[in-house]
Amino acid sequence: MATPNIPDAKRFVFDFLDRNARTVGLIGDSVFHFAELGMQEYESAKLMTDALEAEEFKVTRGLSGFPTGFLATYGSGGPVIALHTEYDANPENSQAAGVAEPKAIVEGAPGHCEGHNVNAAVLVSGAIALKRAMAKHGIKGTLKVFGAPAEELVLCRPYYVRDGHFDDVDIALHPHIGAEFRAGYGLQQSALVSAVFNFVGESAHAGTAPWKGRDALDAVVLMDMGMAQYREHMTPTMRAQRTITNGGRQPNVIPKTAAIWWYFRDPSAEGALRLFEQAKKIAQGAALMTNTEWSVDVLSAVWPTRGNRTVAETVQRNIELIGMPDWSAEEEALAKAVQTKAGAKDEGLPHSVTVMKGPSQQKASANDGGDVSWKVPMVKFYFPSNIPGCSAHHWSAGVSLATSIAHKGAVAGAKAMAAAALDFFTDPAKVAEAQATFKEEIGDIVYRPLLPPDQVPPVELNRAQMEPWRPKLAEHHIKEKPVFA
Repeated sequence: MATPNIPDAKRFVFDFLDRNARTVGLIGDSVFHFAELGMQEYESAKLMTDALEAEEFKVTRGLSGFPTGFLATYGSGGPVIALHTEYDANPENSQAAGVAEPKAIVEGAPGHCEGHNVNAAVLVSGAIALKRAMAKHGIKGTLKVFGAPAEELVLCRPYYVRDGHFDDVDIALHPHIGAEFRAGYGLQQSALVSAVFNFVGESAHAGTAPWKGRDALDAVVLMDMGMAQYREHMTPTMRAQRTITNGGRQPNVIPKTAAIWWYFRDPSAEGALRLFEQAKKIAQGAALMTNTEWSVDVLSAVWPTRGNRTVAETVQRNIELIGMPDWSAEEEALAKAVQTKAGAKDEGLPHSVTVMKGPSQQKASANDGGDVSWKVPMVKFYFPSNIPGCSAHHWSAGVSLATSIAHKGAVAGAKAMAAAALDFFTDPAKVAEAQATFKEEIGDIVYRPLLPPDQVPPVELNRAQMEPWRPKLAEHHIKEKPVFA
């Protein structure tokens, strides 16, 4: 980091994050052990907002009706740069860090096996480093830091965009854990509609008088069958996945109510919406066949995630300036042991950043940050805190997440995010270029939220699943609180 071409403010950011590397790791490790499901990230959000508030950010909690969502703001005027990311865990993903085999911290409990805990560390520490640099070097502008709950449920950011929280934003940056260190542009992820179909019939004794009942579960099963038959007519890029969330209580009672939760995916917002509209017709048919009533609750609906080329190039230049972390022999050995146990290629950790050669290849996965990327120039970039070959939501992807591998990757990611933001704060021409290329990339596509205008967040989602685990998980919480020097 002795390169003379690094501006003083950027050098300050790098030095600050190196000096506070232990605190960066502490944030990620704390969120890792909270292991909170989407919509229930109360401990995680408190830790993050407390740290930001201690640094003189103005914090708004409960953003857009999400109890664990927040917006932290520093500065005034333009340009307005937004940082945003997620911090939720997944069901049954409890995995001890640093152990190269399946080993739960609490058997059956939620856990982090993707790495959103490290996202939290990058977001908070990078924002604080950036704020300190702005204050020290007199850099003007507004920094907005968004905490985005329930990404694993693809939930909150369409609400944030719909409610106007990105209306004044000029540039947005979204850090996300990976095994590589890279940025990308173009279409990166797919559109998705998340919807629960509810059926209501009439209960009856299943043994003595089933003819008096109207079976809501039958409607769910028939909808599922109808969607299965429709798959023949779906375009190759469409996807539909479901889980039955209410299938009755016991076999001798005809279920009065039943529900099935669907994800509808397509590379385009139009395609995902078209698939959803077909599903509504199938639900109506299932209700007609079973003499039940039906309704649908759209939990979320997201546009595909895209990256702006100008923003991606800016982030990538900083990634190449920072370079990959220096991995120790012990970190390499852990990575190879995990890869061997998980049946992945025994390649260890990467030693060079990934070169950005062209537009990204769009994936079938979705992220609720997609709507942001059609509202403002944005890039979702990846920092190297996980082990190559480890699939998200698998035990192997949880091993590194509270180890020095994650800590080093988080420091690198926070540097890249803060440094890129500084480039935009200090160069109005770069902001103008990003907005010009954004308009060129979007072309004649008009962004309109897929989310219904009156939809409210499902605040009770996952509460019943999370609460029984809290006392057991609390035994493993880290007591030390993060403080930046």
